[in-house]
Amino acid sequence: MNCYEFDCPLKMDDNIQVILNAEVKQRDPIKAVTIAISARALFDMEEEHELFLTEGPEEYVIYQMSNEDVPLKEGIVLPFIRAIHMVNQRLLKLDSEEKQLFEILLLSTHSAEGGVRIINSVNYYGLDISKFCFLNGKDPSKYLKSQNVKLFLSACETSACNALKRNIPAALMLQQEFDVPKEQLKVAFDGDSVLFSDETDIIFREKGLEEVIKYEKEMEHIPIGEGPFKEFAMILGEMKKKFSPEDDPICTYLVTARSGNELGVRAIKTLREWGLEIDEAFFMAGAPKGPILSQIQPHIFFDDNLRNINGARDFGIPAGLVLAGCN
Repeated sequence: MNCYEFDCPLKMDDNIQVILNAEVKQRDPIKAVTIAISARALFDMEEEHELFLTEGPEEYVIYQMSNEDVPLKEGIVLPFIRAIHMVNQRLLKLDSEEKQLFEILLLSTHSAEGGVRIINSVNYYGLDISKFCFLNGKDPSKYLKSQNVKLFLSACETSACNALKRNIPAALMLQQEFDVPKEQLKVAFDGDSVLFSDETDIIFREKGLEEVIKYEKEMEHIPIGEGPFKEFAMILGEMKKKFSPEDDPICTYLVTARSGNELGVRAIKTLREWGLEIDEAFFMAGAPKGPILSQIQPHIFFDDNLRNINGARDFGIPAGLVLAGCN
């Protein structure tokens, strides 16, 4: 796959150029919840990306420089980032000394020379993003863990897969039409291979549904293994506990293909064992997830099944594909 939109960390290196906006207050380096976002996920840069692929980097840079004052179009992840900022504001309203705040790293492989338009666009939309990294085509995944990244959203399949290989929760984000709410941060998770490990998915692929049901019954009192997005879900759960139920700005959902009567008990007991409270859980028994997601209207939905991703996209739901075979 020809992929230019790699995303990079904040680590000085001969190939890395970092720009910090000193006007934005920096988060606590230990307690901050760092989310890395690629520029092509935050903004709709598909036309610019196509220009790079067809005309080359020099023409791309010339185009970006000549359009520095033209804001990039909103991308699939931008409403999610707005909601993240809203949660930060609500946390600081509760406690002005709060340290567990979200911090965003905006990452791109484009050179700093052509990156002014990206920075100007961040400022145009009023986004609280102070850390930018521009890398000339290098894979950043090996640096993400050193920056304590808890979630990585990229428009590049290779970048997302490489991050998952290094145990960084990551999802592939593709541009689409979307319409999301503004009053809460809403995040929906698939179960197996996302929130939970892929142990049950493996049995299903190798032995079929009957063996899965038998296995889950035998393992009912043993928690399912941790999936790549468990830690991020736990972080959201910790933040939720700081608010009263009637004033909670975060809402989380489990939307799983598991059936409730045969495969739901172990999933619920696993969440109980983890101490993870999910606001709403939907056991869809293999039915399409798009219709229920259209009612939930999450800012982002994570799933490892392309059919479910496309089903969400059909209803205008921003969906991140957790790539199989990467972790």
